[in-house]
Amino acid sequence: MKIFLVGFMGSGKTTIGKKLANYLKYEFIDLDKLIESKVAMSIVEYFEIHGENAFRDVEREVLQSGTFADNVIVATGGGAPCYSDNMAWMNANGHVVYLSLPPKALAVRLENSKTDRPLIKHLKGDELVDFISNKLAEREIFYNESKFVVSASDLTAERLAFYMNLA
Repeated sequence: MKIFLVGFMGSGKTTIGKKLANYLKYEFIDLDKLIESKVAMSIVEYFEIHGENAFRDVEREVLQSGTFADNVIVATGGGAPCYSDNMAWMNANGHVVYLSLPPKALAVRLENSKTDRPLIKHLKGDELVDFISNKLAEREIFYNESKFVVSASDLTAERLAFYMNLA
C-alpha cells in the first residue's frame, strides 16, 4: 500500500514517516530529497534561483512520475497537495494522511529549523504564527481531502498504523 503523508511544514511528515515505515517494514521516501536529487541542489537554492512556480512544476513531475514501491511511505512537502492535481493524484494512487497541528504548535516546531524552509526563513514570533495561520487556512481545503485526518500531537507510528487499520 502506498501511503502519502501531507500537512504543513513542521507537522512531522518525515519524522513519523520514517518511524511508520520502520514499524510496517515499508520503504520510506522523502519527496523533497527526491526533488533535490533531480535538480542537483537544495530546495532553498532552487527556490532562490528559479522561484516557487518552477519548483511546484518539478515537485509535480517528481511526485507523479515516481515509480514508488507497493509498500511505501512518502512524506510530501507542505505545499505539494495544493498545486496542480497532486492531491487528486495521491488519493487515486494510495492512502493520504493529513498530519494536523494548530498554528502555534507548528510555530514552536519550526522556530529552530527555518533556514531549511524558504517560505519562513525570515519570520519569527507572532509574525511566524500569523504566516502559518494564513497559509494553513489556504491549504487545509486540500489537506482535508485526505482519507485520514490525524492530530500529529504526540503521534506514534503504532497509533497511526492502528488508526489506519494496519496494526
